[in-house]
Order: sequence, then structure tokens, then C-alpha cells
Amino acid sequence: MKLLGVLLYRFVSGGAVVRQHLLAVILLFMGSISVQAQIHKMEHKDSSSVNRTYNLNPIVVTGSGHHQRLKSTATPVHVLSAQEIREQGISTFDGALVRMMPQVSMAPNAMGTFLRLNGLGNKYILILINGQKLSGDISNNVDLNRINMARVKRIEVLDGAASSLYGSDAIAGVINIITDQPTQNLISVSSDTRISGHGQLTENVTLDIYKNGFGSYTSFSHNRADSYRINDLEYVKDSDTETQPSIAPLFTGYRSNLIGQKFTYSPNQHLALNAGLDYSYKITNRPETREDITGGLDYEMRYKGFRWNLGGIYKFTAKNSLQATFTVDRFRYGKEYDVATKDYAVGDYVQSKKQRMMDGELKAILGLMKNSTTIFGADWRKDYLTATSGNIDENVYTLAAYAQHEMKLFKDFTATLGLRLTHHETFNNHLTPKVALMYAPGNFRFRATYSAGFRAPGLDELYYHYFSVNRGKAQVSFGNKDLSPEKSNYFSLNAEYRNEVIAVSLTGYLNRINDMVIKQNVPVDDVTRQMLMTEFPEMTQDQADKMVSYALYQNSDKGDVKGLQVNVSANIFQGFNLSVNYAYTYARSKSGEEWTVLERSIRNAATIAANYHHSWGKYGLNVNLNGQLQSKTYYTGNYENAPGYGIWNLHTTHSFDVCKWADLVPSIGIDNIFDKVDNRIDSSTRKYALYSPGRMLVIGLKVKFKQ
Repeated sequence: MKLLGVLLYRFVSGGAVVRQHLLAVILLFMGSISVQAQIHKMEHKDSSSVNRTYNLNPIVVTGSGHHQRLKSTATPVHVLSAQEIREQGISTFDGALVRMMPQVSMAPNAMGTFLRLNGLGNKYILILINGQKLSGDISNNVDLNRINMARVKRIEVLDGAASSLYGSDAIAGVINIITDQPTQNLISVSSDTRISGHGQLTENVTLDIYKNGFGSYTSFSHNRADSYRINDLEYVKDSDTETQPSIAPLFTGYRSNLIGQKFTYSPNQHLALNAGLDYSYKITNRPETREDITGGLDYEMRYKGFRWNLGGIYKFTAKNSLQATFTVDRFRYGKEYDVATKDYAVGDYVQSKKQRMMDGELKAILGLMKNSTTIFGADWRKDYLTATSGNIDENVYTLAAYAQHEMKLFKDFTATLGLRLTHHETFNNHLTPKVALMYAPGNFRFRATYSAGFRAPGLDELYYHYFSVNRGKAQVSFGNKDLSPEKSNYFSLNAEYRNEVIAVSLTGYLNRINDMVIKQNVPVDDVTRQMLMTEFPEMTQDQADKMVSYALYQNSDKGDVKGLQVNVSANIFQGFNLSVNYAYTYARSKSGEEWTVLERSIRNAATIAANYHHSWGKYGLNVNLNGQLQSKTYYTGNYENAPGYGIWNLHTTHSFDVCKWADLVPSIGIDNIFDKVDNRIDSSTRKYALYSPGRMLVIGLKVKFKQ
């Protein structure tokens, strides 16, 4: 295991020749895994708090729009199960993605989390909960604290454009969170607590009741963390040598609460109804303004979300069903002052942005012919945006109809054809097709996929009229009503071998995006300054004189992302499982004749997890060693690139079947075993990729009572 870690670190940090030699060694190592896996076939057991099963062929829904085994889907899907997430000692949604998927990276800040998938940022990634869109982007950041990890059954990630099924925004990929609710007669209460350094605490409490077709599922989640910085110094403005102390946080602390309630009712085997709601609250916890040191702030960012949905499914037969869902999602955020200022008292709240989304979908899944599945669907969505700081109060609707037909044409060969027609209130009609082919002889799978993507510019990109002052500097952003929709073409080839003990997958892809919407810096001259002061009467002459540029949303020429992914999972011998994932991503954009690397993109990244489980009677031990390795993170403009790193974590869980009605699972582990941190001095041209505060002890306890 140590050898493999060294090899992968050298792989992501070495040159081309080094990578070629190390790739050969790694492939030989994977080959040895395959041989051992064939020798040591393990017998699967029912999972409980003590017995553990590593499922290499789970049921998925995101790739095809209907439930099927992972090996049977013509579109490759990555699956992160709740069991794997828990065994790695992960308690947050962003932690699960970053530590288990090398093609994902994140940068946390006070405005949420800047998420990237395969080199592309938040606005190109569609996040779903049980197939329904999650709202809550904040200045192109996402409030991931709205996702209730207490209810996650699995996370499915679909790479590349998927607009034929999911519509706008699905250009980089789709992340679909599938939630869990028991369907056996029971009453269950559970508490899951995790504590680590820097005030990090996660607490999840659930109450589940299911009786004679009726289910009630209640959950409460509390998360908190303190702000911190690694190096207490920063460079004085406009100096590369003089430093001063600062309390500006590298990681922004917060506290959040999430309350969820869901009801289900199944009067018979044909009909299933559901209704649910979620309320979320989050407020940052940052250092307050001080006279003796820089970096403090007068206010905290406060976020509130409320989401409710109704849905149902009627199954005519095992292969024919009709589904309907309706979702309303509200999200707002603003500034809550905790320091008295000239204009605001302690406790005053100033709203920045309010969003509302209404979405209704009707979908039929039909088995019209033997060995085929046909999907017909219609979708209506309306988005509202009120932004006080951006002077926006706008709304837009979208109508869509789609169809997909999946059929086994002959032995071992399956084809999927899909097409979506989207009518956008502002941008009229757009067609997004999909074609997926799969040849599946025995345990092998060979897949080829083409899919189109479509993204309508957001209301902020169209109508923003924004002015603010940050540390004495005026900041101005304008929307652009003449923007064109972004369109993409995604191609991928995949080869896979999968059986009960090993799964090996190799995927190459190309994603090309046209008319990418970017914020372009426009130089300011004397005429422009007068225009800006007319547009924003609150701007002073001194602020205008100091401006060198303002931001305007524009379409650039195109984007180009090429990538390679290698995924290996194996039950090497009974009780020992290994997974290795590697992603190579080359992401860039072209404006005019100049190509530039996409902001925050990472060329090489890998994740590794080795898991050992053994049980003795009513006690089960699980030991998990996992690593996250990546090369440097690219930044554009005047910013320097952030260095690569390797983080290793060790986590153990101890399961006790106390009695028939109670389970007790304490856990203990170490995050960042080798105390890897980025302790560079903060500066105006320096950004970060590693936000870990260093080595931390992690302690957890899960208690479950069931009847």
C-alpha cells in the first residue's frame, strides 16, 4: 500500500517520462490485483452493523433515467455509497466528492463552495436530489450545507453533457443525491456524531417510522466549524517583502442547521406517493473587525433555504410506470452585522439575493418492446431572482419535452437514443440529442457516447447591475442581454471489466463548449468613469478615479476539455477491498486567438482507499486508509499556481450489535496523517488549493435503536 502511494505521488508530480514508467508499474500492480481477486472470490453477506459487503455492481438511475445495474447502463456512472463514505470517516458532502473522486475539486469560502467537475465550474454542474434540481448558487458558488448527509443512500456522478435527460446546466456533468428511507415495518432512532479539530462538529439525528405502507422520515443535522488560517502573516499591499499579521481566514467558519421531513404512502403494490420538505439555515463565523490587526469583518453571511416537493409513481406493471413530481425551492442570503458601523447596528440584516424555483415534471417509463425501455417526459420550470445588490427583479420560464429509447439490438449490443426539445423564454428553442452504444461480451463492456449540452445564461448574467465597495475599491459588474446560450458536444469511449470481485474501467473523453459566458474586464477611461458615476450615483469621484476596469458578462469563443479516467475496485480477499481512481484533465478556453488554461483546473489527481473488515461474533472492526493526491492547481491572470499535495487519512470504526434492537458504532481516526499544509504567506496574487489545517484527531459515535 505504501509503495502504491509513493508511485501515485511520483506520477502526479513527475515529468512525462516519469509518468510513462510509473504508469507501467501501476498497471502491473493492477494486473496482480486481478489475479489475486480471481483466486480469492469472497462470499457476499447481508450487510448489518457488523457484517460488511463491498458491492461492485449497485443499482443506479442517473445515467439512463431508470433503475438498472451499473454494469447494464450504456452510460458510465460513478457511485459513492453511504457505507463507503462512512468508512472513510467523511461526514460532509464536499468531503465525499473530493476524497473519493479525483475529477472533483472544491474551494470553500464565505459565499459557499466553488465546485469543479472535470475542469468546469459550478454553473456547468447540475446538482439533483432524487432527480430534482437543487437551487442555491451564490455568486457562482454553491451552498452544499443544504444537502442532508443523514439521508444519503448513495451519490451518483455522471460525467459530461446530459441535457437530453436533464436540460440546462448539465454540461460538465450531473451529481444526483439518492436519499434513503426504509420500507420494512419498523421504528428506528439514530444519532451520528463526529468531532475533530478547529471546532468541527457534525451531528445527524433521524427518526424513521414505517407501518403498513405509511412512512415518516424525520431528520435533523447540525454542522459547525471555526475559522482558521495556516500562516498568521500576509504581505503588505503592493509589497513582495514587507509582511504584517492578519486574522483574515483561509477557511471560513460557520454553523448550520438542516431539518427534513418526508412522508410516503403505498396503499398497494402499484401506487407510491411522497411529500417532503427541508429547511436550512447557515451563518458564517468570521473574526470581527479590530483596530490593532487587519482581516476582520463587520458582518456575517446568513443563508436560508426552504424546499418542498410532492410526487408519486404508478406502476402498471414491473416495466411500465408513470411518475409525477412538483418541487418548489426558495433560497436567500445576505449580511447580518455583528459590529456596529456608521450605517448599521449590531443585528441588522441586509438581503443580497433571493431565488425561487418551481419545477414540475411528468415522466413515463415503458417497456414497449422486448429488451427495451422507452422514456417520455415533459418538464416545466420557472426561475425567479431578486438581487438587491445587483438591482435585479426578473423571472424566466422553460418548457421541455424529451424522449429516450434504449434497446438491445442483438446479442450483447445495446443502443440508446435520446432527444430533448427545450423552449426557453429568452433564447427560444434548442435540441439536445444523445447517442450511447454498448457492446457487452461476458464480463467486458465497451461503450461509446455522444451527448449535447445546453446552458441558458443565468438571470444574473443577463441583468446584473452591481456596485459595491470593498476595502475602498469600487467594484462594478454589468449583465448582458445580448448573450447567447452556451452549447457543448461531449464524446467519450469507455472499456470496462466487471465481475463480483473486481471492476476495472478506462474512460477517455472530449468536451467542447461554444459561446462560454465569462466575466470580461473592460478598461476604464475618463468617458467610462462619467458613465459609471451616472449609472451609480452613490459612487464618489475618488472611487471612480481609482477604477482601472469593470466587469461585463460576454461570450468567449469556446472551451475545450480533454480527459482520461482510470477506476479500479477489487475485493482482493475476504474482508479486504481496494479502490484506485486516477483522473487526467486538460481544460482550457479560447478567447480570440489565445488559448488559456481554465481557472482552478488540475492536470493530474488520484484517490486511493484500502479497507479491511473482520468480525468476531457481535463485534466488527473496519480499518480504512485513504489518500487524495493532486498536481498543481492552475490560476489565470496575475495569480500564481497553487502547489500540488498528497493527503492521507486513517479511520477505524468499531461495530457492536448490542442486542436485537440496538447498534453501537464508535469510531476514531486521524485526518492528514503526515500534517500536510500550505503555509505560504497570504498575498494579493496568491490563491490556495489545499485548505487542510493539518493533522487532526477525529472521533465519532453512531447509536441506533430499532424495533
